[in-house]
Amino acid sequence: MESDVGESTSPTQPKWRKVAYGGMQPGFEDNHTDESFLEDMVMNANVVKRNMLKVMLDSVSISQYLCIVALVVIVWTLTLRLSIDANSLLLLDVILLGLGFFVLLLTAEMLSFNLLLNYILKFSFFITGLYVLSPIYHTLTWSISSDSIWALTVSLITLHLFLHDYSGCTVKAPGAPERPSFMSNISLNASIVASLLIASRLPSRLHVFAIVLFSLQVFLFAPLVVYCIKKYSFPFHLIFSVGLMAVTLAFAYRLHRLVFVLLLSLFVFVNMVCPYWLIRIQEYKFEINGPWDEAKLCFNITE
Repeated sequence: MESDVGESTSPTQPKWRKVAYGGMQPGFEDNHTDESFLEDMVMNANVVKRNMLKVMLDSVSISQYLCIVALVVIVWTLTLRLSIDANSLLLLDVILLGLGFFVLLLTAEMLSFNLLLNYILKFSFFITGLYVLSPIYHTLTWSISSDSIWALTVSLITLHLFLHDYSGCTVKAPGAPERPSFMSNISLNASIVASLLIASRLPSRLHVFAIVLFSLQVFLFAPLVVYCIKKYSFPFHLIFSVGLMAVTLAFAYRLHRLVFVLLLSLFVFVNMVCPYWLIRIQEYKFEINGPWDEAKLCFNITE
């Protein structure tokens, strides 16, 4: 009789609950879990199944920009050898500028006449300031040895390639929702410093002005032009990329056969080996999600 009374008056143990911030629950250890803990676990919920052909097509953008940088380096090399004079460089600058604005007029969806006029006005101020500062750039690194200049230039170009945004552009395109990222700005600054270092080793101020203008045109506006082409027509983007690769390989072969072999190997590695690796390692991807994961915002916070 006494035992029955004792059992009826003893408090029942509360049920364990999954709580994130509730402290210890009475009657349970702090690390206690029961059979309901893994009910909401999901495996490989966010894994994207990739197609080999699509990955190869997406990697064309990387090879395309590698071609652009390779062409800039080839022009730098020929200018340092004095194979290209200052007048030829200025003519090349004018041609590139005209082609760039022509492509923007054809492909940009939200490029109005006022916006184009604003671009031309800013670019005129930019060219004027660059011409005024050319004497300073010409004597900028006279006290530094050439070996240090070459090593620093190679390091900056490598940094530029690693941090470059291959899916976007270095300046805000007309109609683009987002501005360039912080890493993209660092990449652009590295390319500009490398251009100034190369220019400071040229024999005349006109050479300095022409080569810096050429470099800035390519590093600043080539990604914008390529971005507009890709948004306008992806097949045209592929044709342009293949043609650019062919031109780059032709110039590299004329410069040195070893450079040609290295560039060709790099294109094969980027466009074929890397996509194959990505598809293969996808088989080993294992991801688990559950109620213990951190909460993620489903919207962007803008100022």
